[in-house]
Amino acid sequence: MRIPEEQESLYREVLIVLEENKIPYAVAGAFALQMHTGICRYTKDLDVFLRSEEVPETLRRLKGQGFECEICDPVWLAKAHRGEFFVDLITGMSNAALVVDMSWIQLAHPALIVGVPTRVLAPEELLASKLFVTRRERFDGADIAHIVYGTKGNLDWHRILRRVGEHWEVLFWALTLFHYVYPAHSDYVPRWLWLELTGRFLNEVQNPDPNAPFRGSLIDENMFAIDLKEWGLENILEQYRARRNPQITCVPRIA
Repeated sequence: MRIPEEQESLYREVLIVLEENKIPYAVAGAFALQMHTGICRYTKDLDVFLRSEEVPETLRRLKGQGFECEICDPVWLAKAHRGEFFVDLITGMSNAALVVDMSWIQLAHPALIVGVPTRVLAPEELLASKLFVTRRERFDGADIAHIVYGTKGNLDWHRILRRVGEHWEVLFWALTLFHYVYPAHSDYVPRWLWLELTGRFLNEVQNPDPNAPFRGSLIDENMFAIDLKEWGLENILEQYRARRNPQITCVPRIA
């Protein structure tokens, strides 16, 4: 991936700070997508996945290197800026349905990025990280399809299923799209998983739960705003975000 020299230098500096201070993290975004699919995509940001507990020290170290730091959303996102380039520190999904824990870091794959020995998210966690990117202005369903196609389905599907947990329908949705796009390669998703997910789905539609909550806001609170504001349906997004613990704390001062 060819990127401007200034941007490459900034990324290298950030990765060295993380490595020298032994902060557990893994790179995601364009670099991870390139490793697992071969797709090169220019980006102005470096996506770093880490636990919420690691963010304050990371921000302190980056602030000491002259970065402007801010917490954009204590549930999942902080940023470090310098000039027009920035680093996203991501601790989970914005809806708090999926949270980064240490296993995401431990299972990451070794990689060399801008000359720095580091690691990128494994394809399983990269796939999971994109499941809820389902907004009108950005939809990562194609990336998920490319991960499955690029790996030929050589994924730990049991691990993916454990990651998504109660949100298995979103995985089913993404895999249905994969099948539509690549009908000749439906075998990249193992038969047992197709049967498991279709069986669950048939059971759900044949035996609907009248008390099941409305979940549109977990997909996009803007596209489903009318359901919340005018139709009076429950905002489950607020519940997920409220119970997210720990959240990202304030940007610390430089010692």
